Amino acid sequence: MSGADPTGARVRLARPEHFANRRDAGRRLAEHLSGLAAADPVIVALPRGGVPVASEISLALGAPLEIFAVRKLGAPGNPEYGVGAIAEDGTRVIDPEATAVLGISNGELERIAEHERAELWRRVQAYRGDRPPPNLRGRTVIIVDDGAATGLTDAAAIRAIRRQEPRWVILALPVCSTEALELLRGEADQVVCLRAPRMFYGVGHWYRDFTQVTDQEVIDALHQPTSAAA
Repeated sequence: MSGADPTGARVRLARPEHFANRRDAGRRLAEHLSGLAAADPVIVALPRGGVPVASEISLALGAPLEIFAVRKLGAPGNPEYGVGAIAEDGTRVIDPEATAVLGISNGELERIAEHERAELWRRVQAYRGDRPPPNLRGRTVIIVDDGAATGLTDAAAIRAIRRQEPRWVILALPVCSTEALELLRGEADQVVCLRAPRMFYGVGHWYRDFTQVTDQEVIDALHQPTSAAA
């Protein structure tokens, strides 16, 4: 990892408390990211949950908002339990310990990945349409999600985006588990995480309103002007 840290801190943590909703979390994160406005960053949201969070950061920093699709690879019979993740460019991150403990074969993993690739493609087409992916080469990139339990999807996004040779990669999260934080510290140049409670319980536990984000909300957010352009 190269380059100078534009904010002077690798990981930032604050006291544990609940967020009203994803937009509230985004506004709070933006306060910790305001120093990056001068770096002309690109805000990259992980849909769908990361989009309302990222939208507030985009507005506060006057920075363009883009999406990068990543999907969790859930365990057979328990899709909420992530054993890996796949990004829209095909980048994969697999938890070998989880797949070994659960006895998941390569064939099973490939079938799960194929199913998630179909949903990835649907989301890319719905949100980006015919527009090409953003050119992130040489840019300061702030990747935004609404939280991280295992960190696998965020790690997949970081690794995929690094292939485009950005100048600096910052991951911004309202909340994450301590295990995810440990993983992601080694992936991003900087992690800005507001909550990393020892007793995690799940991302949704830290929001009073954790209503599922719709495709239309994502599309609307991507078409809103940034504060700089408004």
